[in-house]
Amino acid sequence: MPKNTVTAPLAPMKPDDVATAFAYIRSMQAGDIDTAGAVANDTGPEIRRLLRNVAARIFVPITAVDDHDGEPCAHSFLAAALGRLLLDVLCHGDGACLAFPPGIAQTIIRFTEIILTEDHGDVADVLRQLEAAGMKPAMEAHPARRTTA
Repeated sequence: MPKNTVTAPLAPMKPDDVATAFAYIRSMQAGDIDTAGAVANDTGPEIRRLLRNVAARIFVPITAVDDHDGEPCAHSFLAAALGRLLLDVLCHGDGACLAFPPGIAQTIIRFTEIILTEDHGDVADVLRQLEAAGMKPAMEAHPARRTTA
């Protein structure tokens, strides 16, 4: 069993990046392919990186090593390994549908639906909560510059 599967904390994303990624994800979740396509076109190839960053910020905390009375247990390492595997597929699936924006977005949506909602509840609401949770550290790390006239 691995001794330590803790990952380094993820650096906060920029607020515009969080908003763009979640605009794409929410559009895909709502079946609004036209809006998702417009977001992807406006963002360009960078959309793939933004979606992978969002996926990491969702999957890593959920699958991170948990302890059992202060000691990691076998299930903790399995969950962490599965989270890393899922991210690896999204990041390095050369030629695989999952490695491209629609696949990454759909994976985030399905993960949210299956893991983060009870009885496949309101996925759109959970996505809004995840966006808000990602926006807070983004705003703290990249505060808006104020200009005075």
